[in-house]
Amino acid sequence: MAAYEEFIDMVDEILLDLPEEFFRDLNGGVNVKEECRIHPEAIDDSLIILGEYHCDRYLGKFINIYYGSFERVYGFLKKEELKKQIRKTVLHEFRHHLETLAGEKGLAVEDAMRLSDYRKTQAHWKKVEK
Repeated sequence: MAAYEEFIDMVDEILLDLPEEFFRDLNGGVNVKEECRIHPEAIDDSLIILGEYHCDRYLGKFINIYYGSFERVYGFLKKEELKKQIRKTVLHEFRHHLETLAGEKGLAVEDAMRLSDYRKTQAHWKKVEK
């Protein structure tokens, strides 16, 4: 796994490749956080958040990328493979941002469906364990 500073450099390199228009109204920028972020509905810490897009009335619009989450989920990857996963997450969060600007919610619906599938899978395994 890349060190925290190397991880930040990878995120920065990815951001440099994105069109300037992607950053419109993203007043809080893209932030790399050291922690591992667990989804509030996670069972046994099994649902890790790699990145989040925030659109807050007071704080504005910004993206957080979680180094600790990548370390936990992808800590075994070589740096080039890790960078590919970071890029996927960064683009996912920018899609949220761009859809918000356009008044669309396609990705939010997809994410909600994935969370619903997670809940169903976890409920199934709870039944199996009993």
